[in-house]
Amino acid sequence: MISNVLLAIALVSVAWGIVSTMVIVDALRKRGVKINWIFLRMFLFKYVSQYRTRTRQETGRTGPWFYSFVIAMNLTLVTAVIGLILRAQ
Repeated sequence: MISNVLLAIALVSVAWGIVSTMVIVDALRKRGVKINWIFLRMFLFKYVSQYRTRTRQETGRTGPWFYSFVIAMNLTLVTAVIGLILRAQ
């Protein structure tokens, strides 16, 4: 039961990460960065890093979507691993 809840949380946080990714990519596109849509997954961390760098240069602070992405991906990893471990027992 608990493993199913944790796996559901992992799926929700994956969706949260996808939304964060799309907002980051759109923000970079508006700033003139050419986005490779075909290989987006391969260059994802490059784009997240570019977003962090650009927002720091513009405002002196890291943009909020960077933290949104990092939290979503970490939450996904932790809940999925714990959920799978509990399910195996």
